[in-house]
Amino acid sequence: MPTRIFVNLPVKSLDRSVAFFAHLGYTFDPRFTDKNATCMVVGENIFVMLLVESFFQTFTTKPVADAHRTTEAIVCIEVDSRAAVDSLVDKALAFGATRSSETRDYGSMYQRGYQDLDGHLWELLHMKPDAEGAP
Repeated sequence: MPTRIFVNLPVKSLDRSVAFFAHLGYTFDPRFTDKNATCMVVGENIFVMLLVESFFQTFTTKPVADAHRTTEAIVCIEVDSRAAVDSLVDKALAFGATRSSETRDYGSMYQRGYQDLDGHLWELLHMKPDAEGAP
């Protein structure tokens, strides 16, 4: 059975968030895009719904976290090389993101992170295919 994942994140400015993630090379599905939300395509079955905070709030009775002050989640994406990790994180930092963690090199896994414009934490990693426990 095919499975897809949709991560929903609140954003203050949809236009600013779209510009930031487009700069990193992500695309957006226009079928699921309007003034309140957009569907960022991360992979074949992986999507991030960027929702304007007021619209995001309609999906929960709990307060929306201020990701600049608290950690709500860490979105971790595996890419195909160490160079891709570095490229994506460097682009994010150049476009206004901040470093969220030090570079971690475990030999079989290489990882770097950033905090996006709304404070959400993103980790990019590359895992050697022959690494123990690698999918």
